[in-house]
Amino acid sequence: MENYTKYKLKGSEELRPFLEGADKIFVVACNKCFKEFESVEEPDLSEFLALTDEMGKTVTGSVNVDFLCNKTLTEKNWQSLIPEGTENVFVISCGLGVQTVADFDGLPTYAAANSLNYRGHHGMALTKKACDACAQCYLNVTGGICPVVDCQKSLLNGQCGGAKNGKCEVDPEKDCAWEKIYQRLEAQGRLEEFLAQPVQTRDYSKINHKVIADFVKASRESRLDGYYGGVHPSENKELAENIPLVRFPEPDVVVIPLSQHAGAPANPVVEAGDYVKVGQKIGVSAGFISANIHASVSGTVEAVEPRLHPTQGREVLSVVIRSDGKDIVDESVKPVENPDNLTPDEITAIINESGIVGMGGAGFPTYVKLKPGKPIDAVLLNGCECEPYLTADHRVLLEYADDVIFGLKVVMKAVEAPKGIIVIEDNKPDAIELLTEKTKDIENVEVLSVKTKYPQGAEKMLIKRVMGRQVPSGKLPADVGACVCNISTVKAISDAIQKGMPLTERVVSVTGEHMKKPGNYIVKIGTSVNELIRYCGGLTQEDAVIKMGGPMMGFVLPDTEVPVLKSTNGIIAIEPDPKQEVACIKCGRCVDVCPMELKPLYFQKFANEGKWQEMLDYSVRDCIECRCCEYICSSKIPLVAKIKTGKAEVMKLLKR
Repeated sequence: MENYTKYKLKGSEELRPFLEGADKIFVVACNKCFKEFESVEEPDLSEFLALTDEMGKTVTGSVNVDFLCNKTLTEKNWQSLIPEGTENVFVISCGLGVQTVADFDGLPTYAAANSLNYRGHHGMALTKKACDACAQCYLNVTGGICPVVDCQKSLLNGQCGGAKNGKCEVDPEKDCAWEKIYQRLEAQGRLEEFLAQPVQTRDYSKINHKVIADFVKASRESRLDGYYGGVHPSENKELAENIPLVRFPEPDVVVIPLSQHAGAPANPVVEAGDYVKVGQKIGVSAGFISANIHASVSGTVEAVEPRLHPTQGREVLSVVIRSDGKDIVDESVKPVENPDNLTPDEITAIINESGIVGMGGAGFPTYVKLKPGKPIDAVLLNGCECEPYLTADHRVLLEYADDVIFGLKVVMKAVEAPKGIIVIEDNKPDAIELLTEKTKDIENVEVLSVKTKYPQGAEKMLIKRVMGRQVPSGKLPADVGACVCNISTVKAISDAIQKGMPLTERVVSVTGEHMKKPGNYIVKIGTSVNELIRYCGGLTQEDAVIKMGGPMMGFVLPDTEVPVLKSTNGIIAIEPDPKQEVACIKCGRCVDVCPMELKPLYFQKFANEGKWQEMLDYSVRDCIECRCCEYICSSKIPLVAKIKTGKAEVMKLLKR
């Protein structure tokens, strides 16, 4: 079975006869509402434009539209979309979209695609019109009115003579479809042309509705493999995934925030004028949920003062160090003797002392995670790196595989887990092959390749996909016998034990379509983001959006004079989104993709109305802020911002 999604562009042999007599063409393509998660960019529009160019046709314009069949929204924008001078409209969509556009004005409207999906109201279509998915669309010859579904007898060659007062003899409540077709064609000056053409017949063998229905059902089950929802945005990893790691030049000055982790900021233990060395403690953890901070360069402390934090958007107390360029290592940095003899408590103590936190973005103190107080059945090593563009963990897997495996074993020992599973998405076949080879003789460690899908790397999604266990609302991975660690985190654990080096540097992907020279760098904590961008040649476009992290969950950086943190896995320069927010059209796509099985469309409604109790009742605290809902939203509503506001108000509500 060919992998059809809602409709397929007609072949050139079908399109040419209609294009021969048409010019000054406007092309409108629908962003398919039922989509196989293989590509975001559908090729239909570009293929059609290539054909018009080949035939020497004048195209007045083209546009992609979300939910073309939503007549209210499409009609509202139609006059601003269609250029003056247009004489013909070609529609690349299922029959629903063609019928919708054909109702707008008197221009001849042609179906440039054949519908090949389940019959009736496709996907999440927002219309009372229907499409029979006959795979031989007649709308281009009948003025955009479908004789198959609108005519009660599905007549293809004219009315039966049984209409009375314009109503059908089969269903007197319905208008005669063929009278409407004749009136439409006459208004367009096409009636004589239609009456002169041969009688058409319908090929009932062309499409098997049961086969298509079964295919659609199987496709949806495949998309939901492992866990509900998720999306597959364009990966764009080819920009940097094959570029080896390079050590970034020693910065002249580093700004090291004392708040780089979940929980309380560290307390400074140095002051202006002090000389510090690499690996020396400059901030001590201020509680159970906190982390130590260490100098990433040797040199003189210039200040301990508030500086702008890249992800908190405010100034936080930071240690400013001017490097002497000598990279002198502190005397406390020593490898552990006999690491195989370490006890679980000794392991967590070293990790705590080394200031290691979750390096996938969350920044949760790792030593806390390694004291679960409950039996752990498996340690899952998260090598998915499911965010688009980012390739830092991929390069660590390839270039530090032995350290990664060592770190995994250490974590397994710390939590006394009998099994370790390295989970890697199937878009990294080289990493899968390498780690599989290196672990083939390790009895209790396996490499698991999983289907690429965002947000596969989120803890709860990973646990459900790999272990088939659901983390209950308000609970932690340890409650279902799991411990999840990031690739770079276990590499840092390896460094702490085998080299004695605390967390002072990390791998950062500097990439994006608007970064001149993308790459992967080993960067000192506290290095300026602006220095990274300059080193990579700057930006190719002034209005590019700079984010710390990936495009889905990353933080926009209005000011790049901010430091790299322990949790900074990427700096990306991407295209700004020009689309403006419009009212929710209740399409339900946000519900379809939410991996936590929530109903995001209600969150925006409750946030707009200030209904915080309702947000609590709809489990807003379970949202992981993955942005799948915002990514798929046809109305471009900033759902995550509204959810964050709701969470803050819910916390106030609970404290009353």
